[in-house]
Amino acid sequence: MYVVNQTGDTVSVIDTATNTVIATIPVGVEPVGVAVTPGGTRAYVANFGSNTVSVIDTATNTVVTTIPVGTQPIGMGVTPGGTRAYVVNSGDNTVSVIDTATNTVIATIPVGETPILVAFTLGGTRAYVTNFGSNTVSVINTATNTVEATLGVGDAPSHVAIANVP
Repeated sequence: MYVVNQTGDTVSVIDTATNTVIATIPVGVEPVGVAVTPGGTRAYVANFGSNTVSVIDTATNTVVTTIPVGTQPIGMGVTPGGTRAYVVNSGDNTVSVIDTATNTVIATIPVGETPILVAFTLGGTRAYVTNFGSNTVSVINTATNTVEATLGVGDAPSHVAIANVP
């Protein structure tokens, strides 16, 4: 398990079999979001205060690279296939798309005001981003990395979960 420690600029690694902290990893400034690839080989950490994403090799619990992204990255998600990481940048109303094979940003997608989090459909064909400041949800087509719909929802949407049922 990977736990971001926002004011300590670190990530704690917890062995869930023994419920013990086995490592503490220094990352960027103010880490707030974390997502792990489906195979469990990499953890991606959004560093709100340094406008970066730290990539952690889970076998060695070390940062293998740091990727510059948009302003104030807050939410992280990895597609079900593990080929892309989506970073929600609340400061510039965008989502950065990272190719997990090369750890480079391959697209920047404008979304609604003050985006917070992202969730994916089971097949990974759509990403849903909550936009806290505009009371909307942006629907991203992950094949084209474009917004295909913007849905009006209640006041200040923040967290999102998708019931991926058959």
